[in-house]
Amino acid sequence: MNSKIVEPGQTAPDFTLPRDGGGTVTLSAFRPGKVVLYFYPRDDTPGCTTEALDFTRLKDRFAAAGTTVIGVSKDDIASHDKFCRKHGLGLILASDAEGDVSERYGVWSEKSMYGKKFMGIDRTTLLIDGTGRVARVWPKVKVAGHAEEVLAAAEALA
Repeated sequence: MNSKIVEPGQTAPDFTLPRDGGGTVTLSAFRPGKVVLYFYPRDDTPGCTTEALDFTRLKDRFAAAGTTVIGVSKDDIASHDKFCRKHGLGLILASDAEGDVSERYGVWSEKSMYGKKFMGIDRTTLLIDGTGRVARVWPKVKVAGHAEEVLAAAEALA
């Protein structure tokens, strides 16, 4: 599957997924607050760890901007819980084990590494406004400085 990525102006597809620490997280439950929804390939890998730590470091500023940060990967809850404990993460991590949400957002695609092709999550971040519409999309994210750029966009979004 290589579906089209959700675009600014579109309504963000709602979902309910299992989350770290038990229970579930439902996207629409955060309205009228804003949500940073970031899709990442895998718990406890170098880029994903840096990204999660950067978002955690800025969590109070995101909260002050009325914004909740939710990370989504295909890892299971046990993996998310271990990842959170190991690195002291302070954000919601949702498990999209079946890949349904990743497909609906258009971030599940064919990737290539060392000449091998495989399916995986493209590191992508979306900023969702208080009405549930996508305000901004960052496809194929480069981790360095990304959380700061997303924070600036969240702070600027009324």
